[in-house]
Amino acid sequence: MNKFKSGMNTVLSYLTAFLLIVMTFLVIWQVFTRYILNNPSAFTEELVRIILIWSSFFGASYAFGTRQHMALVFFKEKTTGLKRKFIYVFIDAVILCFAILVLIRGGYQLASGVMGIKTPILGISRGLIYMIAPFSGIIISIYQLMNIKEDVEMAG
Repeated sequence: MNKFKSGMNTVLSYLTAFLLIVMTFLVIWQVFTRYILNNPSAFTEELVRIILIWSSFFGASYAFGTRQHMALVFFKEKTTGLKRKFIYVFIDAVILCFAILVLIRGGYQLASGVMGIKTPILGISRGLIYMIAPFSGIIISIYQLMNIKEDVEMAG
């Protein structure tokens, strides 16, 4: 299980870093074409917005996988023993419920509802853009199930 989780962490970290690099270059290109060439690139603003959405969801998934989100960092420093185990399991269960109900279920409903609507410049279905919500919800759910297993096995 640790090997699988480590592999997921690696893929998500590289994917998020790649998207952030692409986004940075697109923003630089947008600034260059707008202010130097006086002919702004039409597609970059829309593409950067899409990449920002996707990199945010991938980054959030990575944070849950590496347990670097604020709730656990705060409680990790403040509790010990059985109390820590209970708090970890509780927090992970709440996050799992959120991922299932809001990200997977709600995200799928949102993406399905706008599948026929296209972005103005790139012509990409908004539903495909918003499918990152249920996709990251699945990733976060997998992480949370592994985290709960680790929490239960944690020394009391």
